[in-house]
Amino acid sequence: MRDEGAPPFSAWEREIAARYLRARRDEGGVALIAVISFIAITLAVSVLIIVISVMNGFRSDLSNLILGFNGHDYVVVSGQSPPQREAAIGRIRAVPHVAQAVPVVESEAFAQSQNGAAGAVVRGVEPADLKAMKLVAGNIKDGSLAGFGDGDDGGDRILLGARLAQALGVKAGDMVTLTGPSGAETALGTVPVQKAYTVGGVFEVGMSEYDQTFIYMPLKQAQLFFGRGDGVDYIEVKLDDVDLAPTIKPALAEAAGPGAAVSDWTEKNQDYFGALQVEHNVMFLILALLVLIASLNIISALVMLVKNKARDIAILRTIGARQSSIMRIFFMCGSAIGALGTAAGVAIGVLFCAFIVPIQHFVEWLFGVQVFNAKIYFLSQLPAKLDPQEVVIITVFSLLCAFLSTLYPAWRASRLDPVEALRYE
Repeated sequence: MRDEGAPPFSAWEREIAARYLRARRDEGGVALIAVISFIAITLAVSVLIIVISVMNGFRSDLSNLILGFNGHDYVVVSGQSPPQREAAIGRIRAVPHVAQAVPVVESEAFAQSQNGAAGAVVRGVEPADLKAMKLVAGNIKDGSLAGFGDGDDGGDRILLGARLAQALGVKAGDMVTLTGPSGAETALGTVPVQKAYTVGGVFEVGMSEYDQTFIYMPLKQAQLFFGRGDGVDYIEVKLDDVDLAPTIKPALAEAAGPGAAVSDWTEKNQDYFGALQVEHNVMFLILALLVLIASLNIISALVMLVKNKARDIAILRTIGARQSSIMRIFFMCGSAIGALGTAAGVAIGVLFCAFIVPIQHFVEWLFGVQVFNAKIYFLSQLPAKLDPQEVVIITVFSLLCAFLSTLYPAWRASRLDPVEALRYE
């Protein structure tokens, strides 16, 4: 047999490689190591895809909730009268890319009911502005926005986060007493300001930190309750593109008027989002090393396969097979293990991410434990976001590791001396 005219990776090379990959009784050790290599690569690739996708989903959901619930830029102007402030808000709304500008009074308070008590953060906003906040107004789980802002000084109807309402043991229509951080001066000292409010509705945005902390109150009522007079604490600005928040600050400062101080969400959350990015990169590197380690098992499988097939290699060389053909045969053996393991790992990882919520609920039902505690992780369910670019990078990296792992055993097989291999046959 001579293979001078046969092209690389020809049919006979592929046939021999496929035959070597089939298990035999007398080659059980080789088959077992090949199966172990396949399983190791599959698990490493699938785990890398799942973990990175969960981290992407966690970061994406948190970003959307944080930036949807809070402003993108914050304008603070002191000493403005209500007409001046309204004029400034009108100019801010006219700035390109500004979607919403909302005057806000924000302060901490102590909430009490007949069934419990908890600390809270109260935000005072205009009823029309609250209705425009889709993340809050579109997620009312109990009650409604009807009557919010009606009555003298904004009325006495408030909105509670779902977890805060649960902690207080209240629902829509119940009464909650709020105690302010400051009070009126009397002969007996400072008397805290207290007032009973009606729970008009309960919202649930899906982030436990907000659902268990925040209360929305009409702006006029918040100004009265917290002693702000006609003033506000800041003007919350939302943009149609959150990435423009840092660059648009000079235009907002100019529109707000003299003495305006402008900050943006990147300054308020810089450490938090930076930590998430560093964690993502480090986790990717660590799990990528696991894929590399799993691929190295191919070396063991091929070394044993070459040892068992020494006689076959010698015969092939004797009848005219070139060294390059022998190398390609064993390269295909190892590459097939790596490619099949990578494909299986990608399939498992993608399917797991696609059905991660049902899987989470099944595991919780099966073992009776809470896999994803919202009080710890801020989100109500385990998120996952597949990034096609990262999946491609993981696939290429795994295949590259597998291909490189096959080179040395395949090269050693091609260098086998037929005379030495057949001497004791």
